Order: sequence, then structure tokens, then C-alpha cells
Amino acid sequence: MKVSSRLAAVGALAGTAVLALSAPAFAHVTVQPEGEAAKGGYAVVDFRVPNESDTANTVKLEVSFPTDHPLASARPEPIAGWTAKITKAKLDKPIELHGQKIDEAVSKITWTASGKGIEPGFFQKFAVSMGQLPEDTDELVFKAVQTYDDDEVARWIEVPQEGQEEPEKPAPVLTLSEASEEGHSHGGSEASEEPSDDASQAAATTTADDESGSDGTDTTARVLGVVGIVVGALGVAYGVLAGRRRTNA
Repeated sequence: MKVSSRLAAVGALAGTAVLALSAPAFAHVTVQPEGEAAKGGYAVVDFRVPNESDTANTVKLEVSFPTDHPLASARPEPIAGWTAKITKAKLDKPIELHGQKIDEAVSKITWTASGKGIEPGFFQKFAVSMGQLPEDTDELVFKAVQTYDDDEVARWIEVPQEGQEEPEKPAPVLTLSEASEEGHSHGGSEASEEPSDDASQAAATTTADDESGSDGTDTTARVLGVVGIVVGALGVAYGVLAGRRRTNA
């Protein structure tokens, strides 16, 4: 009975571990900053896109930018096997950026797969450097549309409401942090300034080379690691149980 109880406990713990790894990572399309996204500054953010289909590949992602808080600059990181297209739209009311009047802003970024895209069981990270982030709001909503190669479309466009349950297809929401006092008193820190074309291109190219083949591999390795631990634990428990049975016999 004691061995059976231990075996059941090991199985329950292992199942919880697998769910803890898989459920949060593959729940829905999300957006998170690399570091922080401070108001009034620039940030690199990651749109994480899971493939929820068992049979089809994700071959297209469209991310619409907020119109109530327009962003003048957005630079997607190059990704092997994907092409990115930036769409801009005229603003009804021009905004001022670095002392200049800006009359258009980014309205959408579209990523299209030139290869297989995101296969079942994997996810892809789409990084974008963007700014200048607004100072008069705590969050930005980016509506996303995900297209599969079987023509199925997942529309992540429902805006979450405070105090209510999460929608079935929630839109990605970027939470903005307060700007540092140092940034305000010195006209903005280096991290809050728009990166130069050469620097951002060099960093993006390097990161794309390092990460393009690693996202799926890392996820698979973590899952296989947990499965290996579970199998090993079950083997040990079975060995103990079998040994006791032989002794009793």
C-alpha cells in the first residue's frame, strides 16, 4: 500500500509538472517586453504565437497596432523562414516625436512564412522594437490574427476587461511600467532612446541567427526532460514493488 501510494504521488506530481510547462506557454498569443516597457521610452517586445492545431501549420500572423495611442516607430527582428511587412496609416491628429511633427504611424505588421511556418506542438517568437511608448496609459492592446495552412483563422481580438473573466480569444496586452526618475531628469536614458538603424539591424541579425532554430528545440528538450524524470521515477517504484513481492514470496 505504501509503495502504491508513493507511485500515485509520483504520477500526480509528474502530471502537474508537465501541465505547468505546457499550459502557460501555449495558452494563446501574448506580448511581453524584453526587460521593461517604460512609458515615454522605446522597448523590444515579443509576440509569442503558439500553434494550437494538431494538423496544420501557422503560416501568417497579423498584428494590428493601437490607434488610440499611435506608435511612430516599429522595427521587426528578422526571422529565418519569415518575411515581415510594416503598414502605416495617416493620423487624424499629428503627434510630436523628438521635436518633429509625425503625421503617420504604424497600423499593422504582417509576418508571412516562406517555409513551413510554425508546426503543431511548437511556438514562435516575433520580436519588435517599438516606440515612443505613450505616457498617458498603462497598457497597449495589440489585436492579432493567426492563419493556418488549412485556411483556419484564429482571431485574438477580444479586449480583456478588468474584473471580468478572460475572453476565449483575448487580444495581446502590453503592460507599461512607470518611467524612471533618472530618465525624466536627464531627458531619457540610453535604454529609452530609439536605437540607430545600424545597431538595431546588427543586433536583430545576430539574435535571429541564434534563436531561429532554438525556440522549438528548447521547448521539446524541456518536455522530454520531464518525461524522462517521470519514466525514471516509475521504474524505481516498480523495482521496489517487485523486490518486496519476491521477498514476501
